[in-house]
Amino acid sequence: MWSIFFFFLLLSEILARDFVGCFFKALDRLQEIWDLIGIPENQRLQRFENVTQHVQKLLDMMIEEEESLKERLLKRIESYREELNILFKELKLEPFLEGEDTTILKLEKSLRTQVEEMKRQKEERLQEQKRLQEQDQKLCEILCMLPYSLDNNSVPSMEELNQFRNHLEALAETKASRWEVFISTKKQIILCMKDLDHIPETDFERDVVCEAEENFCLSSENMTALKNLLLQLEMEKAENEAVCEGLRSQICKLWDSLQVSTQEREALAGFMTGSKDKIRKALQSEVDRLEELKIQNMKKVIEAIRAELVLYWEKCFYSQEQKEAFTYYYDKDYTEVLLQLHDAEIVQLKQYYEMHKEIFEGVQKWQENWRLFLEFERKASDPSRFMNRGGKLLKEEKQRAKLQKTLSKKFTEYISEQWEMFHLKKEKEKQDRQLKKNQQTGAEMLYSSRFKTPSKKQGPNRSGKAHKPEDSKEPLGLHL
Repeated sequence: MWSIFFFFLLLSEILARDFVGCFFKALDRLQEIWDLIGIPENQRLQRFENVTQHVQKLLDMMIEEEESLKERLLKRIESYREELNILFKELKLEPFLEGEDTTILKLEKSLRTQVEEMKRQKEERLQEQKRLQEQDQKLCEILCMLPYSLDNNSVPSMEELNQFRNHLEALAETKASRWEVFISTKKQIILCMKDLDHIPETDFERDVVCEAEENFCLSSENMTALKNLLLQLEMEKAENEAVCEGLRSQICKLWDSLQVSTQEREALAGFMTGSKDKIRKALQSEVDRLEELKIQNMKKVIEAIRAELVLYWEKCFYSQEQKEAFTYYYDKDYTEVLLQLHDAEIVQLKQYYEMHKEIFEGVQKWQENWRLFLEFERKASDPSRFMNRGGKLLKEEKQRAKLQKTLSKKFTEYISEQWEMFHLKKEKEKQDRQLKKNQQTGAEMLYSSRFKTPSKKQGPNRSGKAHKPEDSKEPLGLHL
């Protein structure tokens, strides 16, 4: 460091000698000029004083200018310091530490550089804030949300900008998720409206279906309303489908009852699927037409139901007494009321058959096997059967033995158990009714005597044996 100091000191002395040399050289030149001109000594002295004053004035001016420069530099330094303090506060940064061993020029340059850098950072942050706010504005308009809370009167910190960016990422994800749900739900809504022949009526429905997709507000309220709209349309569609299916079922029954031709049925084939409004109206129109036709063909319809009743009587092994219990079967006054009574009877009979279908099918199978067994018995008593060849007799004997196993007592015992359960249930119901009646009247003693000594005539058959068919005067029938 001292070598540098001595170098500058030496350089200053050299410059000073050069300056002095130049000054005296200039005076020598002036002296020569004055000699040539012939200027007297007294004037030369005056001129020399002028030169000295001129040089002194020039030096004074230079000193003044340099002093002014120094003052300007100091003012700039002070201004930069003040500006830096403000910028540091705005940018929320630590204050700049100045170097101790430095010149005015270096300090001024350093502070100026810092100011420029701080201004650049401030401008970048403000520009970034503006860009993020623009994105936030667009997302908030789409999602119908309030803008992100940020103080526009101050410069945001890096942490605040990072939080803003994270907020925008969350908004973008929300928008993408809601947009996907909106597009998917809109497609379903359009399909439902098409199936229902539904034209958008409300402003919201028109916003969903008719307006440009990018104009739809993806607010939480609108997303909920969108879901509810789809749910409402799906419920209407399901209701329409149920109504249409009911109408189709009613039509098929009326077709069968009225013995409508295949050609007439095929004319409505295009309306036997779907649930649009026009299909519903067409089905309702067909039902109305068939109902009118049914009234006109009441006798034919009732006779068709009676034929179906006979079929189910046979399936349920009804006795003659049970058949005759439905006295309307023999009524010849074919009215709407009579048709309703027959409809109710066939519905009840079908339900009864379905409840005990396994039993009826078992009895049917047993009867078929019984007829086959009797056929084998008849053949067994025929002397000519010993004339057969080719093992036919052995085959018949095997089938006969198999049928004997099939016609075991298990099915008879099963029927007895069913009767046992039936009588127990009836007895319990009777006792429950009697108990309720006694509680209401307060006749506790009367109730006790009746409850402890039930009538033997009303008790169930506990023998576990079924009545043999030959003991009955009527054909085989099941009374469940």
